[in-house]
Amino acid sequence: MGGAVSAGEDNDDLIDNLKEAQYIRTGRVEQAFRAIDRGDYYLDGYRDNAYKDLAWKHGNIHLSAPCIYSEVMEALKLQQGLSFLNLGSGTGYLSTMVGLIIGPFGVNHGVELHTDVVEYAKEKLDDFIKNSDSFDKFEFCEPIFVVGNCLEISSDSHQYDRIYCGAGVQKDHENYMKILLKVGGILVMPIEDQLIQITRTGQCSWESKNILAVSFAPLVQQNRAEGSKPDAVELPPVTVRSLQDLSRVYIRRTLRDLTNEECPDKGLVQRAPQKRRRRRCRLRRINTYVFVGNQLIPQAMESEEDERIDQEQHNEDQEQQEAQEKEQQEKEQEEEEEERDIGSVEILKAVNVLRDKIMTLPLPESLKTYLLYYREK
Repeated sequence: MGGAVSAGEDNDDLIDNLKEAQYIRTGRVEQAFRAIDRGDYYLDGYRDNAYKDLAWKHGNIHLSAPCIYSEVMEALKLQQGLSFLNLGSGTGYLSTMVGLIIGPFGVNHGVELHTDVVEYAKEKLDDFIKNSDSFDKFEFCEPIFVVGNCLEISSDSHQYDRIYCGAGVQKDHENYMKILLKVGGILVMPIEDQLIQITRTGQCSWESKNILAVSFAPLVQQNRAEGSKPDAVELPPVTVRSLQDLSRVYIRRTLRDLTNEECPDKGLVQRAPQKRRRRRCRLRRINTYVFVGNQLIPQAMESEEDERIDQEQHNEDQEQQEAQEKEQQEKEQEEEEEERDIGSVEILKAVNVLRDKIMTLPLPESLKTYLLYYREK
């Protein structure tokens, strides 16, 4: 499923196309998509396809098309402090974006059938926390992933404010999914080739809305020997944050607010404006009109003014051609420079003001390291 929007050259291009096609409609969803490069979740050698609006699968690793994730993120109506359950959490790409919106006092859990995919998701999450400048621009709810079958969740599990299922749900499993949802919560899942948003309006009342026609692989039924009892999936507990973690959250929040006040534009990523070609305005020759009998017939003017207009038109055509050739040469030169010195790209990145602020504080190195989430300096 996918292909609804044009392919982009990078993550920002992809998001621009999703916005233009009205798949991304709110600022908070756009910020989350821009903060996490979809290409980082692809295996080496496959990244060229990351910015196409297409699903990708390699072995057990799977990513849905960007337009699907966009609709899911919008339909979930995420807010700070909500609890979220991702059934079929896969690479963790969607869960990580959700974590940027629900913030440090939310709950972010994922269940994934395949052990190797859970390990892959944890590796990608660790890379994001330790290496991405975007991490320091947000307060984050770190996802917790567990291995298990989504259809075997323990019956006494707690409920969630928001749930997404990333595999096709059969009609007879619909109520099973609904029970995991709190009153007032939203469940987004594919049923019978439709992505559906279900809102729980009461203990036994629901509202459903079709979002998008989709095609998902069905949830995997657990194979077990006849008469054997399935292993129940225990969801992660919802625990209160430690005093140490709370201190880190509030110190980082305070420092982030201070740096934003001091340098409101320094930490923002500014996209380079697209180059627009100058609109070509053609000068038209003015005709005179003469009467021949009862007819009005146009007659071209022959004058020095005509020659001047022709010359101006010729000069304009020549200038436009030269400008296009110059633009092409500059583009080729930029590409060559980028290939020669990839490090120069770092100059274009926004300054990580929070990290800079922490590094300048008169604190013990161990505390600086803790505030930076043990990131390399």
